Amino acid sequence: MAQSETEALYKVLDQSVTILMQQLSVSYVDALIETGDNLLGQTVQVEAGQPDAEHVAELTKLYASVQLSQLDAETIRRAIQLALLKAIHSDRVDPNHQMTPDSIGLLTAYLIAKLVGPNDKLSILDIAVGTGNLLTTVMNQLQPTRKATIQGYGVDNDDNQLAIAAMSMDLQQSKVELFHQDGIDPLVMPKTEIAIGDLPVGYYPLDERVQDFKTKATNGHSYVHHLMMERAMSQLQPGGWGVFLVPTNIFQSQEAQGLLKWMSSAAYLQGLLNLPTNLFLDEKSRKSVVVLQKRGAKAKQAGKVLLGEFPSFEDTRAFEAFTAQIDDWVGQNISR
Repeated sequence: MAQSETEALYKVLDQSVTILMQQLSVSYVDALIETGDNLLGQTVQVEAGQPDAEHVAELTKLYASVQLSQLDAETIRRAIQLALLKAIHSDRVDPNHQMTPDSIGLLTAYLIAKLVGPNDKLSILDIAVGTGNLLTTVMNQLQPTRKATIQGYGVDNDDNQLAIAAMSMDLQQSKVELFHQDGIDPLVMPKTEIAIGDLPVGYYPLDERVQDFKTKATNGHSYVHHLMMERAMSQLQPGGWGVFLVPTNIFQSQEAQGLLKWMSSAAYLQGLLNLPTNLFLDEKSRKSVVVLQKRGAKAKQAGKVLLGEFPSFEDTRAFEAFTAQIDDWVGQNISR
């Protein structure tokens, strides 16, 4: 049922976007944002006679076929994701702006569920929120098991990405506040229990703005993924958890020493899990999940750091065996 509802909503989105692209002479992404706004308002916005009356009638009929109140957040998120996947090909989206795959979002949610108690109040910061797919995947997976509504916060410096995230979250009725800013700048939201991020990889070009960071480079430009991890961890409450997607070779780079020095004073490195190789084009682009816990409260270094490599998601038996090992590790090492 959920699959058919997702496909039905995606068809409405895609047909509406196709009409608006032609009528407004805009990209797929811009037409998708307009479609989301139209759906939320159950009306067709017209400027300077566009779209014309014939297409307004066609769009109105399409929107009337959607009953958002009868769809759950995950159904809506998946339909928007399908539309964004089409946008990647249609608009030739920059690789750095592409979505975090669902499989990685589900793994992130699984890890968080193991690390925090089911009755705890939960707020989550995504330091590189982009289109919001990772944050809403995690929230949608965790929310059914919790009594209190999860509060999300998202940060990004790309206004177009944030516009997509805002549209998606409004349609899903997610409780999220979005902030248009550089992720390394001071953050203004309350401190959270969880920080996540599919961190951008590369150099941060403005050396003068990172002088107070412990993870800044000793020479030349600093790694942006190091800086954003440090900033996100500083926004956590004592004992809070950071679950980040990072390059698999993060502790083998030339700046690894500075990164580890910062970690030794600010956080406990509790886990490093390599993601399946078949999720990535090549070994260079491969990522891992790093699990950090901010010092303070009941936090302490695990007796044994959680290390390993997720098997392919298609190998069900191996995957279940690996998650069972994670369950055992949590039981032996983490006090919630």
